[in-house]
Amino acid sequence: MAPPIGDEHDCAWHGYAEHLTQELDSTRKELKTTQEQLDALKGQFETLQRKIFGKRSEKMPPMDREIRRGKDVDQQQRLEQRRANAQSRAEQLQTEVVNVPVPKDQCRCPKCHGTEFSPLGEGKPSSVIEYISGYFRKRIFRRQTVSCSCGDYFITAPVPDKVFDRTQYGPSFIAYLVVAKCCDCLPLYRLERQFSRVGIPVARSSLTELFNRAGELLIPLADAILQRVAQQSLVHADETPQPMQSGKRGFMWTFLSGNLIAYRFSPSRSGQTPKQVLAGTKGTLLVDMYTGYNVVTATGQRERAGCLAHVRRKFFDAKKDSPEAEVALEFIRQIYVIEAEVTSANLKGTDAHAELRWQQTLPVMDKFYVWLSEQKALHPPKSGIGKAIRYTMKNWQALTRFIRNAEIPPDNNRAENALRVVALLRKNSLFVGNKDTGKNLAALLTVVATCLANNIEPQAYLTDILTRLDSTPASQIDLLMPQNWASRS
Repeated sequence: MAPPIGDEHDCAWHGYAEHLTQELDSTRKELKTTQEQLDALKGQFETLQRKIFGKRSEKMPPMDREIRRGKDVDQQQRLEQRRANAQSRAEQLQTEVVNVPVPKDQCRCPKCHGTEFSPLGEGKPSSVIEYISGYFRKRIFRRQTVSCSCGDYFITAPVPDKVFDRTQYGPSFIAYLVVAKCCDCLPLYRLERQFSRVGIPVARSSLTELFNRAGELLIPLADAILQRVAQQSLVHADETPQPMQSGKRGFMWTFLSGNLIAYRFSPSRSGQTPKQVLAGTKGTLLVDMYTGYNVVTATGQRERAGCLAHVRRKFFDAKKDSPEAEVALEFIRQIYVIEAEVTSANLKGTDAHAELRWQQTLPVMDKFYVWLSEQKALHPPKSGIGKAIRYTMKNWQALTRFIRNAEIPPDNNRAENALRVVALLRKNSLFVGNKDTGKNLAALLTVVATCLANNIEPQAYLTDILTRLDSTPASQIDLLMPQNWASRS
């Protein structure tokens, strides 16, 4: 379209120029939108590329290493701490003392040629660590049968306690099966091969049945642990996919507080699970920003506390394209430096801890928010750092809730760590059979994880309680919880 010519067409020319300006503005907006979409796709591509092909050094470094960065750390103190930890673990090892006498042919003094020697002290110690192969034992019970002198009445000794009727596998065998899968993440097909090598030709289907029957038996105990978790003022929660054999995707949820760790299986990721677990309870719920928890936090039942570890991950992923992200990572590092000092001073959860957060943590977070506000307008909303900034500012209230309550940690790493066993099981065992077997797995994970959290050996615990659950009234199920079992034993 050619522009109009002549002075008499000034108005027409002005309209044409205005039209061009509008088209130019529209094109600029389209280019800006396209560039933002391109940046977002580029960020997603690079994130996936790092996950698939990235070097280990590109992974986010652990926070304890970041805390030590730039500090004059006493190497001798760290060495002594490692030695103390090693000594503590060594004391748990079963020890056998073997007396080694001096050979008689060496008992001759080169000075006086005497052969009479007497011992000096307890002897010079030296140690080695040996592996004693574990074994399975078949026990045959010959139950006595007696008869009355009249010859008309006979009595046979009762069958020893079993976990299930009509099974040839004792409680220690079933406990080993549960611990091997729920603690060591060994799939049942590997256990089948292991048992076959030591002379126990048990089929995988039998192992599966034993595992699930043990889960069914422990469901009341696992439910009691979950109810106890829900009664606590601070609850951590998280969830992860757990595929089912049908091809559908279920989810394994974890809810934990203190030394209680519980799991719940659900065929979906809807908010029904946290609603069922935490309905009617009050306190704080420490979670990520997944909206499924809104059914608990939006109703005023529990205050939502956010996770700084999620914020750190988002800025770490954006660091490659946006060097400014390093500033955010440094702010977060300063928070954890303060928390590390509190832990080393053994002040965690005390009034002094709360005071330190007000005096030191709050100013750091205030500076962080000012920086976020300044940077927000400088980056496209769909870029990596733009998303990280907006995520942080949108959830600022939840992310800073830990400042006014010393019992709340700054992140939800405990819940994420509790789900690592689920991720390993998912990798090794692939899936659960169905909804019911998912519930059985959740019950067994609950009991084993709570044992470990209370420093209880799960093999010994399960061997003891598996035969006692059926005879324990529901009103006394709390007596069998790991922490109560430990005090009783």
